[in-house]
Amino acid sequence: MSHAPAAPGDSPFQTERTPRDEAPQFVLPLVVRIEKSAPPARTDALETAARAVLLMLGDDRAVGDGEWAEAVRNWEDARIRKVVRRARGAEWRRAEALPGITLTGESAEVRVFPPVPLDGWPKDLAKLQVSGTELDDPEPPAGADRSRPVLWLNPELEMSAGKTMAQAGHGAQLAWWALSPEARAAWRDEGFPLSVRTAAAGDWPGLTTSGLPVVRDAGFTEIAPGSCTVIADHPALRR
Repeated sequence: MSHAPAAPGDSPFQTERTPRDEAPQFVLPLVVRIEKSAPPARTDALETAARAVLLMLGDDRAVGDGEWAEAVRNWEDARIRKVVRRARGAEWRRAEALPGITLTGESAEVRVFPPVPLDGWPKDLAKLQVSGTELDDPEPPAGADRSRPVLWLNPELEMSAGKTMAQAGHGAQLAWWALSPEARAAWRDEGFPLSVRTAAAGDWPGLTTSGLPVVRDAGFTEIAPGSCTVIADHPALRR
């Protein structure tokens, strides 16, 4: 199973410096395929990115003596940064040739790669753009099915699709960490079903005080440090 998280007082999302900041910093790269002629729907991209993170955490290569395990442990010992870049055409084909896992949603394709040093990206990923991941939903997403996990987005924040994909990935990871081994195995065996939805403004205060895992952004990009971005609402974690 995935390396255990730090204690609550040493969260990877705290804004103050902690011992995690003294460790070598790694980042989890995600690449979303955005072809000009057929960009993915925003919500599907968010959900596919979150599930891709879970696939990495639950993969045999990422635990124990697996080939990616050391990189994952080094990443989880520091702040669990994620960066989403976009690719199309030949860029996407080059990204697919690198070690990683591709997940296909209804309209989205996302590839997740083993963590890399913050300043040590493979060249075919380093040259990809972070900007330009603005996506839309052709139709408003259906209401969330609360019989399965829901990653609730803060209704008061405006974030790019790429930033939101990373935040959804954080939420999925915190839920994974908080689950028992049995609940993790059950979620993995089901294929990591989940929804990503923007919370209703009136529901948000209750979600943030519910005891469910909370993502507080480190503030490296787009939003203020300490902003609460996602609540990870897994049925097994509800009180």
